Amino acid sequence: MAVTRARRRVVRLVRFDAVQRGAHWANALLFAILMATALPLYFGSLAGLVGRRHLIAEIHLWTGVAVPVPIIISLLGPWGARMRRDVRRVNLWSGEEVRWLKRLGRAPMPMLDKFNPGQKLNAAFTGAAIVVMLATGSVMQWFGHFPVSWRTGATFVHDVFAFAVFIVVIGHVAFALTHRDAMRSMIKGWVTESWAARHAPAWLEEQRGAIAASLDRHAHPGA
Repeated sequence: MAVTRARRRVVRLVRFDAVQRGAHWANALLFAILMATALPLYFGSLAGLVGRRHLIAEIHLWTGVAVPVPIIISLLGPWGARMRRDVRRVNLWSGEEVRWLKRLGRAPMPMLDKFNPGQKLNAAFTGAAIVVMLATGSVMQWFGHFPVSWRTGATFVHDVFAFAVFIVVIGHVAFALTHRDAMRSMIKGWVTESWAARHAPAWLEEQRGAIAASLDRHAHPGA
C-alpha cells in the first residue's frame, strides 16, 4: 500500500530587502578592512612584518570616512522605506524589553518584535561606534585644528571603542554562524513563517495583518 505524505507548505516572509542587505554587507566589508588595517597600526611588531605603514594608515583613514556612506544611501529616497522603518523599530523599546535587558535576561521574555533586545542594543552600539570612531579619528588625523587635550582624549576614546568593536563584531559573527535562519535572512532576505512564530511573533502578527489588508483591498477595489 502506497503511503503518501502531504508536503507542508513553507511560507516565506521578507525580512530584509536588497537595499538593507546591500548596506549590511557593504558595512561588513568596510569594518573588516578597518579591523585588518588597525592591527598593524596598533601593534608595532605586526607593522614591521607587514610594512608600508603609511599605505595601511591611508587605507584605514579613508575606509573609516566611507563607513557611514552605505547607511546614509540606504536611508535616502523611496528605496530606503524599509530601512527607515527598521531604524524606527530599533529605536523603539517596550517596557518589557527594558526590564528584560536590565535583568540580563532573567525577566520573562517580552513579546518579540522584528528585532529582539540584543539585536537592538547591537544596532545602537554600531551606530554610536561609527559616529564616535569617525569623530575621534578625524581629530587624530587632522590634529592641527584641535588643542592637545582634544587629541589626547580622542586617542584614548578611539582605542577603547576599537577594542569594543572587535569584541562586538566577533560576537556578532559567532552568533550569525550558529543561527543559520537569521544568517539566511541577511543573505537571501527571507525567513519562514515558523521561524518568525518562534523568534518574532509580534512582527509575524503585523505581517499577517498587512497581508490580510492587502488581500482585502484587491478583493474590494475602490471600497
